[in-house]
Amino acid sequence: MSSHDPIELAAARPDFAAIAAWIPQGASVLDLGCGDGSLLRYLKETRKVRGYGVEISDANIVACIRNGVNVIQGNLESGLSGFESNAFDYVLLSQTLQATRHTEPLVQEMLRVGREGIVSFPNFGYWKARLNVLRGYMPVSDELPYQWYDTPNVHLCTLHDFETFCSDHHVEILGRHVMTGKKEMNVLPNLLGSMAVYRFKRGL
Repeated sequence: MSSHDPIELAAARPDFAAIAAWIPQGASVLDLGCGDGSLLRYLKETRKVRGYGVEISDANIVACIRNGVNVIQGNLESGLSGFESNAFDYVLLSQTLQATRHTEPLVQEMLRVGREGIVSFPNFGYWKARLNVLRGYMPVSDELPYQWYDTPNVHLCTLHDFETFCSDHHVEILGRHVMTGKKEMNVLPNLLGSMAVYRFKRGL
């Protein structure tokens, strides 16, 4: 079984399966900050999606090509002006939101380019993260694997923070999965969930 087998990918990244559950067969997808292309490959194999990834790293561009996914080299911070409005059914931002400096314009661009957006991010309200901060340390975990001095994360947030952001910026939340590992957290999700996945569209 290869390292990119869909079953293995879903086990390593539970947010992959949560994202895939919202995407119908044959949908068009743009994956922002797509890394090595694993999510797009997973969606191609499980949902037969059509689409592209956007990635800045040279090494990840090579990995995307090896994974057989279409990739465009670009910096998300420069916007998505190269894409027409409503060009895709879904625009994805998987575990990249917290590393973006200009979050508001990027989310608005996601909803210009796609009918719907899907993001996943580590929940800074998770109880273990809170406990680390109470002990006087920035949290380090599977979802937040960096030390404070070498982290790419600039905008960590909680579930409440993201939902307030959506309300303030006319973004309508269509669905939410909150997980710790593979387990869905339906009780006290902002405290007990380590990872959040949201589906949303332009609000009124």
